[in-house]
Amino acid sequence: MKIDKQLLQKYNVPVPRYTSYPPANHFNSDFKEEDFRALLVKSNTEDPSNIAFYVHIPFCAQICHYCGCNALKMGRADEIRNYIAAVKEELALMVRTIDPKRKISQIHYGGGTPNAIKASYLKEINDIIFQSFELIEDAEIAIECNPAHLTYAYLDELFDAGFNRFSFGIQDFDENVLKDVNRKPSSLPVEDLVSFVKNANPKFAVNLDFIYGLPGQTVSSFCKSIEKAIEIRPDRLVTFSYAHVPWFKEHQKILVQKGLPTADDKLDMFLAAYDLLLKAGYVSIGLDHYALPEDELCQALNKHQLHRNFQGYCTKRTTGQVYAVGVSSISQLSGGYVQNTKSVKAYIETVNNGLFPVEKGVLVTDEQKIIRTVINELMCNKYIAWDKVADSFAMDVISLKKLIAYDEDILKPFQADGLIHFTAHHLEITELGTMFIRNIVASFDPALADSNKRYSNSM
Repeated sequence: MKIDKQLLQKYNVPVPRYTSYPPANHFNSDFKEEDFRALLVKSNTEDPSNIAFYVHIPFCAQICHYCGCNALKMGRADEIRNYIAAVKEELALMVRTIDPKRKISQIHYGGGTPNAIKASYLKEINDIIFQSFELIEDAEIAIECNPAHLTYAYLDELFDAGFNRFSFGIQDFDENVLKDVNRKPSSLPVEDLVSFVKNANPKFAVNLDFIYGLPGQTVSSFCKSIEKAIEIRPDRLVTFSYAHVPWFKEHQKILVQKGLPTADDKLDMFLAAYDLLLKAGYVSIGLDHYALPEDELCQALNKHQLHRNFQGYCTKRTTGQVYAVGVSSISQLSGGYVQNTKSVKAYIETVNNGLFPVEKGVLVTDEQKIIRTVINELMCNKYIAWDKVADSFAMDVISLKKLIAYDEDILKPFQADGLIHFTAHHLEITELGTMFIRNIVASFDPALADSNKRYSNSM
């Protein structure tokens, strides 16, 4: 695919990533622990009825300079043990509030580096969840792994703990790039790790994750990494754009000194990888995910049944309200979002006192739920039929369009640039438009014009 550089300049402006609505920087500290308890109770009667758990393991052997996550340098053994005990206690608090008749559709471990700690700790957490609720058929039990700290024996323990999806954070196969960003390469050949997982159970799935826009990367070098990934043939592959937010993560300033690729270079990396992956038979999912045609994500895309949360894309079949445990983790419930404290010390003390470690949150109004649905449908499925959305909220199309500030004068330039096709009844984002999807969906966010929040650029 080719993109006119003038289009890049036109649309390369700060807009939300829309992994939640309202976006995470709208969360506020006025949200209290008792508000979360009320939200938890209310969630039992809201859709989706399925449960998704997110478990945050913040510890890392070393902090990568590009990292925008809530991560901490690995602590002492007793510190990790105390943290895991607190996670299990928070989980117990949460389990007592959730209706036991509801079923689990997804569990996701993120970080940090979840595989930086003993696998036995992860099994203990999973066992609490498995003993408390039934799982839907083919529930997704996923974990993010840094391959620099993986062994075959550790993977065997993860299999025993119940995990069936593994995301390997490769970032780049070029060891010089990894050195510049303070990340170690895989301890074992990645192709052997993938084969080991697949040989253990053909139904187990593997993601390989990459980042473009890092110091030392060129279009040619990044393509070599993607070509190697294609040879390995993971079920899914992700190419994340490096998000430069040094006002939020000060350690990212180190990368400026090493020299970041230009916006044009980043775009060329993305497009070259995009072309390689599509030519190799992968299907583009959303903005930055790719999956093999037989993958459930592809089947869901064809039926407009994709969804996503902070953990990435999923299908509506495996979608659940997200109940998050661990420091800094974010629960994503139908009626609101709640983030835990970012201090491990405060987290442990609060949970040990029988309280949820709430730092901030936001309630989602009925109007925002409608806007969120519109944004999610476009971000995930690249298509929306206005009457279907209106019907799902028992309203008419005119009222729906008024709520989202629907304006054909705003949409016509997108159509003229070849980014969308729209009629009075539906809107569809084109292949080219996918590259600017954040800009397109922002036109249906009536709160954005009045916001003074800071966001990363769209490209």
